[in-house]
Amino acid sequence: MRRVIVTRPAREAAHWVQQLGQHGIDATALPLIAIGPYTDPAAQRALAQARKQLDQYRALMFVSGNAAVYFFESNWPLALDGKALVAINLRAWSPGPGTARALQQAGVPPDRIDGPAADAAQFDSEALWQQVSAQIRPGDRVLIVRGQSNGVHETAQGSGRDWLARQIEAAGGQVEFVVAYQRGAPQLTDAEVALAQQAACDGSVWLLSSSEAVAHLAQALPTVDWAAAQALATHPRIAQAARAAGFGTVRECRPALEDVVASIESAA
Repeated sequence: MRRVIVTRPAREAAHWVQQLGQHGIDATALPLIAIGPYTDPAAQRALAQARKQLDQYRALMFVSGNAAVYFFESNWPLALDGKALVAINLRAWSPGPGTARALQQAGVPPDRIDGPAADAAQFDSEALWQQVSAQIRPGDRVLIVRGQSNGVHETAQGSGRDWLARQIEAAGGQVEFVVAYQRGAPQLTDAEVALAQQAACDGSVWLLSSSEAVAHLAQALPTVDWAAAQALATHPRIAQAARAAGFGTVRECRPALEDVVASIESAA
């Protein structure tokens, strides 16, 4: 079976390598997005203020698992328990299983987390809205917790978040944004560069879950020809980015583990 190159940020990549390995798939992590705290003073003040007024929100929407990790960081002394969240009637919105898992690890009870249906065609803002739209009443406030990338809000998923904000506002709700973490290009080691160069032509399957990761790969290896490379993209926008970068074979699948495994096995 072909080797799979997992390009998600390091924390998520490690999880996927483990999960794919349990299905007998040879997977290697090559994180193409570096994650860290966002140190802008104004953003830090806004984040601290949002944490203090959770009881004023109807829901918190987390764009990714990293948004949950950095919003509920360990040095923030907030006890998240089911009774407290019920008392303030707060919901946590997640666009997919990875974010829901990070929320639970941060202490958010599973019954306070809303996400797309398990059989949704995609795990994204559109599928999430189908499940949570009935929660919003005129005047409700929703806080969207997101990242910052290259000086602007995260571009790979930005259109989905903006679309979700418009739906909330159309339902009479109010939307606020807060930045919890920084996304950037990774500093690849010599060994990682060698791995990427080899995987461009040896039949490896690149598991691509972000168009931003595709852009970082192209920037890091500008002279590599990707015509012989194979990509498995978990969203149509990511597939489009992979084709534009020159990947010779690009297939699409749902981002659920079982679909990724099935797609990899079908190409073996």
